Amino acid sequence: MPATRTRPRTRTVAAAFLLPALVLLGALVVYPIGYSVRRSFFDRTDSSFVGLDNYLALVTDDSLRTAVRNNLVWLVVAPAVATALGLVFAVLTERVRWGTAFKLVVFMPMAISMLAAGIIFRLVYEQDPDRGVANAVWVGVHDTFAEASGFPRARPLPVHPLKAAGGGAYVTKEPVHAGVPVRLPLVGVAPARMPEGARPAHAPAAKDDEITGTAWLDFTRGGGGKPNAVDPGELGLKGLRIEAVRDGKVVATATAAADGGFALPADRADGAVLRLPASNFREQYDGVEWLGPSLVTPAVIGAYVWMWAGFAMVLIGAGLAAVPRELLEAARVDGANEWQVFRRITVPLLAPVLVVVLVTLMINVLKVFDLVFVIAPGSSQDDANVLALQLYRSSFGTDADLGVGSAIAVVLLLLVLPVMVVNIRRIRRESRR
Repeated sequence: MPATRTRPRTRTVAAAFLLPALVLLGALVVYPIGYSVRRSFFDRTDSSFVGLDNYLALVTDDSLRTAVRNNLVWLVVAPAVATALGLVFAVLTERVRWGTAFKLVVFMPMAISMLAAGIIFRLVYEQDPDRGVANAVWVGVHDTFAEASGFPRARPLPVHPLKAAGGGAYVTKEPVHAGVPVRLPLVGVAPARMPEGARPAHAPAAKDDEITGTAWLDFTRGGGGKPNAVDPGELGLKGLRIEAVRDGKVVATATAAADGGFALPADRADGAVLRLPASNFREQYDGVEWLGPSLVTPAVIGAYVWMWAGFAMVLIGAGLAAVPRELLEAARVDGANEWQVFRRITVPLLAPVLVVVLVTLMINVLKVFDLVFVIAPGSSQDDANVLALQLYRSSFGTDADLGVGSAIAVVLLLLVLPVMVVNIRRIRRESRR
């Protein structure tokens, strides 16, 4: 009897303790979910029942369809890449002396808020190579293998002895001859962008055995000067490539010196026309448009992986510490190489931890909002759109449609539920063991 009396009292005490939590759960979770489900079946003004129209908008409206597609890309790519990198980092840092320092550096982005990380990567992906780190590196590598043009905007004036030859090249209007100095004036190069080491140009001297000439910037600071004349202070176009062309074939080449002077052998170049090839005038390579319509989603995913790879590494590293070393050593003794040990022993033993990390990141990416909102510029935000961002855009602002916003919220909940169910089943299965 005493035990029977105690049981109802215990239940009453337990209910009393749980009641505040249940009230908060109902007010902050259950009621909002129920209200969102109900609101998703009504129109913008909440006055007319529209059935599934708000849900159909997710597959008929272009921006909403893009958000759904991008969320699928996020769901497949981001957790897998972050988990794979975390696994690699965790395994490799176990075998190096400075592993702890490396883990600290990799995990450090977790201490940064999503907003701050978004601002950092907005600057990293800046198009201007002088400001954006990504393009500074990319342009540096590109220019190492493909020499940049020295005069991307240079051009002749109509009064100059040059004319367009098609394809961005220029040729002399008349053939050249030995003993008659050639002048190749150009404009359109900012004095500050002139090649380093360029010196004041001087009028070419005539020679009987050579085609001589000068290529220079026909521009005098402060005004003045005459066209087609080398005025004091005008600089030579150092490095400009000149070709002598006869019957469509290049018969001789030269490169302008620091003062713009050049010379071609008369026996080959006499009677030919001089051509300034298009390679002199190619536009400078500005790098990749990381935040353009085609690359903005991979760029934002890269920022997410930078933040969360450290989280995956720490959890996997903790699981790796519990792996029995005897199994690894036994495999090595039996002749397995490191790749076989990793693939056949380490990864299978870490499978429960990998599932935890993967599931956690999958739930996390379904809610990603701030990274996309901050990193993607306005011109590309529609291309980088995800459901969480579209939920914000549909629910707030002058053109808000709470019916569509509620439908997106319900869809996000439905996407998260299967992942949560799998996670709960896994936890129960492990607890029985």
